[in-house]
Amino acid sequence: MRPGDGPGPGDEKPGFALPRGATGFFSPQNGPLPETDLRTLRTGLYAAARAAGGKVGELEERVYPRTFHTAAIVDDTGEHILLCHAHHPCIAFVRERRHWYTEEFLAPPPWARAFEQAGFVVLGREQLGMPLTDVDTSVLSQGEWREIRYFGVTTLGGVLFNAWD
Repeated sequence: MRPGDGPGPGDEKPGFALPRGATGFFSPQNGPLPETDLRTLRTGLYAAARAAGGKVGELEERVYPRTFHTAAIVDDTGEHILLCHAHHPCIAFVRERRHWYTEEFLAPPPWARAFEQAGFVVLGREQLGMPLTDVDTSVLSQGEWREIRYFGVTTLGGVLFNAWD
């Protein structure tokens, strides 16, 4: 998952391409979804904590139906909550721990670059708040669209960091 992936020049949705499994749902005939490696996440957390001059706080592993792990970095300015997608290596920052998110995202702190060096994509507030009309959603199934409409999700962040069932 990379910002800017998606249709080429002249196509209508150049902003962001959702990968298969972004919603957490999958079809058995397509095989299981990839899993974000927790060891790599821990490596990124410790590198980010060093860069922040802080320490790693609690890491809460994903529990179904959530699509994300939750972790914290604690520094002299307080606790910074981050989300890591369970199936794709992307990171987002939020103010508080919750079961799903729609538009409550924060700008990443400067030390979040440590996650990029560990192989993650750090998503910013503007990207996560991007309306789905500006996202390449061509991989989404009818079932995924049904869930999106049912829960009233309208943003990229809402699709990525959810707890639908």
